[in-house]
Amino acid sequence: MFYQHHIGTGAWIFTLLATVAILGLIAAFVVWLVSDLRDRPRRPAVDRSVTLGAPMPPLARSRRFRGPRRWGAVVVLILLGVPAIVLPLAATGGTTTGINAIRHVVVIMQENRSFDSYFGRYPGADGIPATGGHFTVCLPDPRTHGCDRPFHDASLVNGGAKHHRKDATVDIHGGRMDGFIRDAERNNNRGCAATNPPTPQCLPTTAPDVMGYHDAREIPNYWTYANDFVLDDHMFEPVASWSLPSHLYTVSEWSASCTTAKPASCRNNAYQNPPPGSRAVTAGGSGERQRLGLYSWTDLTYLLHRDRVTWRYYVQQGTQPDCDDNPDETTAGCAPVPQGVNTPSIWNPLPSFTDVKADGQLRDVATLSKFYTAAANGTLPAVSWIVPSQPNSDHPPASIGVGQAYVTNLINTIMRGPDWNSTAIFLTWDDWGGFYDNVAPPHVDANGYGPRVPALVISAYAKQGYVDHQTLSFDAINKFIEDDFLGGARLDPQTDGRPDPRPDVRENTPILGNLADDFDFTQPPRPPVILPLHPAPGPASTPGG
Repeated sequence: MFYQHHIGTGAWIFTLLATVAILGLIAAFVVWLVSDLRDRPRRPAVDRSVTLGAPMPPLARSRRFRGPRRWGAVVVLILLGVPAIVLPLAATGGTTTGINAIRHVVVIMQENRSFDSYFGRYPGADGIPATGGHFTVCLPDPRTHGCDRPFHDASLVNGGAKHHRKDATVDIHGGRMDGFIRDAERNNNRGCAATNPPTPQCLPTTAPDVMGYHDAREIPNYWTYANDFVLDDHMFEPVASWSLPSHLYTVSEWSASCTTAKPASCRNNAYQNPPPGSRAVTAGGSGERQRLGLYSWTDLTYLLHRDRVTWRYYVQQGTQPDCDDNPDETTAGCAPVPQGVNTPSIWNPLPSFTDVKADGQLRDVATLSKFYTAAANGTLPAVSWIVPSQPNSDHPPASIGVGQAYVTNLINTIMRGPDWNSTAIFLTWDDWGGFYDNVAPPHVDANGYGPRVPALVISAYAKQGYVDHQTLSFDAINKFIEDDFLGGARLDPQTDGRPDPRPDVRENTPILGNLADDFDFTQPPRPPVILPLHPAPGPASTPGG
């Protein structure tokens, strides 16, 4: 039972095959032994003229006893050696060489936080600039005609600011990273999900909170994961835009618009703003079916399906904010819309991809309840994506305490299950949500990168307490998946068999780091770190708020 609890299904398949192979060898030895005895020449009849009690000729005595004993000893040694060979292989997943020790990748996508808003004061990270315990940055505030410095925000409910393509341009300001307050004050709403009554932090008449940061006092579990596993402090949103383009990049490495079901009809589109009236509300439990668009370019599930690699896109039933600049937005924020497995939406775009439909893979977009069952039973697919509903998402005005509890429960479920030793968890946030970040994103093409977002790598093989300074984006997660399960195949029009006119192969971007560097595959699998869903506040960071 010890090994059954700590290894995954793939390891037991490997163990079964190894056992069968060894038993086959044993059977071969037995057949060989029997044949050897049967085919030996018969011993001549005893010459009774020999004196009774005389010793048997040495050769005859040797052939009578040494052969069976020798082969019997070999069989016994093999039988005794089976546990010594098979069980260690099972405990390490059957394969201990490099990235292939990971047989399950789980991507947990949360919403709308910048790196500095969550880890700007984390020790060793490239965080908010400070000298002598004082912040050295102060951003211009058009309302006060002064400037605002970063501050510790003890509130679990925040407002943030709008975060569309044009907002990214204002925030980044040519690399100065000083437009966050200006953008928050110039818009008619903060980009929150609308509530009734409106959340005060989301009203444009209140002081913006985009310069606020959190630490272990508000998000102790996230800081514990960083301390025990890996924090990526240069994870950039792949596109300088809002949730929908970011989620499109998450599964396909591109954001485009298409006129037909043919990939060649697609053209670059980092905005993804549907025209007014482009949605249709359906009756019954399916909720809103927003016509996101016709997504005819190739996504990662096409390569996974082609190579028979299992995947699921888990969607939590509930609502999401419809932040797409439609006229129904109010000063309180974005109108909430239903979210479900069969609802193409900004956090669930795969049902609108033509290759998903053509491959018969719509069934692999599943409810989140099925994830909990698979994780507990050791039947996780090779690749999982998990998206939340609004209350658990960290998307303002959702409580970050509620979001942290939701994420902790996901991770605890994996850690308690049989697949922990062979799983890599990538936890990140889809865009910066209008919150301040001090690092200018690199320019890799017309679409990105966008501002930094928090990112954690959690695995039994992850390095401990490691801050990774590589330049990364969600493209690096897909690169890891491709290297692990697809032999390094890329979403490349020249090689993937389904060419589209994407501007580049993002996984091959020269400055893109390799997430495999966050792992130490020579170490024994590390034990789980089970955390409480509602932890006590952690210590304050420095400088204080």
